Amino acid sequence: MSRCVSFVYPSGVMKTQVCVLLYWLLPLLQVKAQVPHWGPCPEPETQSAFDFKQFMGSWFEITKLPAQFEKGRCIETNFTLQFDGTARVISSEILKGELKTIEGTAVVEDKRNPAKLGISFSYVLPYTPYWILSTDYGSWAVVYSCTDILRLFHLDFAWILGRGRSLPPTSVAHGKEIFAKNKIDVSRMVSTRQDDCERDV
Repeated sequence: MSRCVSFVYPSGVMKTQVCVLLYWLLPLLQVKAQVPHWGPCPEPETQSAFDFKQFMGSWFEITKLPAQFEKGRCIETNFTLQFDGTARVISSEILKGELKTIEGTAVVEDKRNPAKLGISFSYVLPYTPYWILSTDYGSWAVVYSCTDILRLFHLDFAWILGRGRSLPPTSVAHGKEIFAKNKIDVSRMVSTRQDDCERDV
């Protein structure tokens, strides 16, 4: 896969036409599970009147777009509200029989749109988008994240979460409909294994 992009200098004179080296980059990204899409990130609708406090607690990953940083099973994320209004985030998975955890921070990045959260798992890295497209707080949530690469293409991530380790097929279908309504391709979504999670570690 390749694409040529014309670079035009301020003088208006086209200096050259460069075939962007995505011919090599895109296959490497796909090997790592992310599939890039041309153009900038979409701007999906998010949960109206989102209540950050109600979102706290444990969420289990039911289905997702494949992501290189999630290789295990029994994936769970716990949100705990802090005194400063942020949330402590502990994400865990079972990988090769061992429980792996990582800790980070979630913040409301835009008070005018509180469903647009940011999460960082490192003090030196910026917050990455973690947008709540829809949730009933008590049983399911539909979450989206997207990163622009030079405004030429974007990498996106999508999750359907549950308060328990399973969701009815109707709830999963409803989540996928929300993605489709926002023109987010989730045809590659896969289920996350959530069985025998307590006894295997």
